[in-house]
Amino acid sequence: MRFAVMGTGGAGGYFGARLAEAGHDVTFIARGAHLAAIRKDGLRIESVNGDVTVNPAKATDDPTTVGVVDYVLLGVKSWQVTESARAIESMIGPETAVLPLQNGVDAADEIGFELGSEHALGGTAKIISFLVGPGHIKHTGAAPTLEIGELDSKPSPRVEALREAFERAKGVAVHFPSDIRVAMWTKFLFIASASGVGAVTRAPIGLVRNTPETRKLIVNAMREIERVARARTIKLSSEAVNNAMAYYDSLPFSGTTSMQRDIAEGRPSELESLSGAVARLGVALGIATPTHTFIYHVLVLQERLARERAAAR
Repeated sequence: MRFAVMGTGGAGGYFGARLAEAGHDVTFIARGAHLAAIRKDGLRIESVNGDVTVNPAKATDDPTTVGVVDYVLLGVKSWQVTESARAIESMIGPETAVLPLQNGVDAADEIGFELGSEHALGGTAKIISFLVGPGHIKHTGAAPTLEIGELDSKPSPRVEALREAFERAKGVAVHFPSDIRVAMWTKFLFIASASGVGAVTRAPIGLVRNTPETRKLIVNAMREIERVARARTIKLSSEAVNNAMAYYDSLPFSGTTSMQRDIAEGRPSELESLSGAVARLGVALGIATPTHTFIYHVLVLQERLARERAAAR
């Protein structure tokens, strides 16, 4: 089975490497020093679930050289989804499916708009992993888990084939929820809240959850998303917030989110797709979202400056 990983960062690189380890044909799309290191020494995954180095690794910075693949794992940041969907068009055949690994809830619809809805799957990825240097990804915690499904949540041969592919992959759990959009919003409820509060406090997960004031911020942020989701007719579980907090409490004390790390290091982040999206949806739906609105207002200037610096490079 042929895979391409568009965006070989912490999530895309990890899941792609596990597929390659299992014997699948995987091409990694990267650039700069990261690409050079992968070509020279392979893609190294340092993981609490066992290390792996994909060497030799198929890697390129030009998607047009890859050819048609069966699946694309889209591991770019949320603000890069539209541009990346256009860039991978040459890899899309009649049966190709694109699996988004982003933290927001709009990626699948953006992929469908650019490439055709028949090519978009729904998906979520849970993992704490990041690029620590060229060609080197570190997975520090959270059981690497994918949730996958057709956007209408009906069974399909391509989702079944993807299940079989990941069943052969070490260190990956795959689930197929009865309603993929509920699953996507359930993750959104967790990750937007954890990312936003983590970014404004600049503290690891353990400190945030163990401090009563910041723990309350997390719960308030989750409740806001819960209300927005229900207004959008997303049938979240009545235990969605409690379950999200239980998962949050299970994570490593020193863990941080990718948005939190990006903001701390002055890089463009997923702020617009997380707390920014909650704030905008709240306005559109007439639902108060004071926690996410505060987070967005505090961080938006830094976000815009980071994007200006990135665009000037």
